[in-house]
Amino acid sequence: MMFEPFWKKMSDKYNVTIGGGDLMSYFSDGNNVCWFLEPELGAAIKRLHGVVGNAVTDDRYIVVGTGSSQLFQALLYAFTTPGSPEPVSVVSSAPYYSAYAEVVGFLRSKLYKWEGDAYKFNKKGAYIEVVNSPNNPDGTLREAVVTNRTGNGNGKLIYDFAYYWPQFTAITGAADYDNMLFTISKCTGHAGSRIGWALVKDKDIAKKMTEYITISSIGVSKESQFRAAKIIEVVCNGIQNVGSDKSENFFEYARNILSKRWQKLRETLQNSEYLILSEYSQQHCLFSGKPTETLSAYAWLESKDDTKDCNEFLRGLKIIGKSGKICGAHHKFARINLMCREEEFNQFIERLSATRS
Repeated sequence: MMFEPFWKKMSDKYNVTIGGGDLMSYFSDGNNVCWFLEPELGAAIKRLHGVVGNAVTDDRYIVVGTGSSQLFQALLYAFTTPGSPEPVSVVSSAPYYSAYAEVVGFLRSKLYKWEGDAYKFNKKGAYIEVVNSPNNPDGTLREAVVTNRTGNGNGKLIYDFAYYWPQFTAITGAADYDNMLFTISKCTGHAGSRIGWALVKDKDIAKKMTEYITISSIGVSKESQFRAAKIIEVVCNGIQNVGSDKSENFFEYARNILSKRWQKLRETLQNSEYLILSEYSQQHCLFSGKPTETLSAYAWLESKDDTKDCNEFLRGLKIIGKSGKICGAHHKFARINLMCREEEFNQFIERLSATRS
């Protein structure tokens, strides 16, 4: 909702009209591995990554999903079928996105099971490691850890790049991995459209992912795909100044908001008696062409007193966060969402001011 004012300003210029007789078939392109991917969305995704420079799309299959959450499940299915005698372990380095554990454990599948922190994983045999970079909840840049730490080369890797966009972090290069997840919800803010996409190198994996989505939802909403393609066109035109002016550069707009919010947050907690705020180093950004600091979508707060539960402390201030415990971390940590409306963020800062000495 942080990006809502930008898109309201753009609404008259970039409205989408869908006729009653449009987009009625299940099929979009029967010759494509992902047969329900609208060609306009596929082309828009390739253009977006080319303009931003954050991922390689050449020699990749695009699989569209109902958000990256469905695509994550589709990859788990693709990696573990046909099933083995034992469920395949799924890990991610802590602190990790709490939904990974929820999704993996939800169906109590015999194909895979959640094993928690990748730094503590020592089992032999097959495993799946999820690399979330920049990481939710703490905003750090991540690499795979299990193979380098244990020498276990039997793993499959999922790179979750939901936040690898210029408003959140420096674009240090075009990610070139076999299985990469992206979502429009973090790229542009359109979470309600429920559109994500995977860039997949192996055709058989892409086919299995498509099979999973076909079984679970018989494809992905064409209306959402059509809208997402138009939104992405707006973003790309704004960057390239195609029929637009500089004020329509979405990533500059979004980064400016996040920069102001992080500055306010640092000033508020500078003399806090109780809380420590995470710090980030600068890296050269190929997109902006200058040194760029990570501006995480979340504040990863730490209690100065290890015995205090940070999330419970924040609740006492009427601030709702997410406990570090459900992210595989200590209870002295808590995650706060910074991507809210301006009035909500101002209330958050006002309540947080009570922690200053």
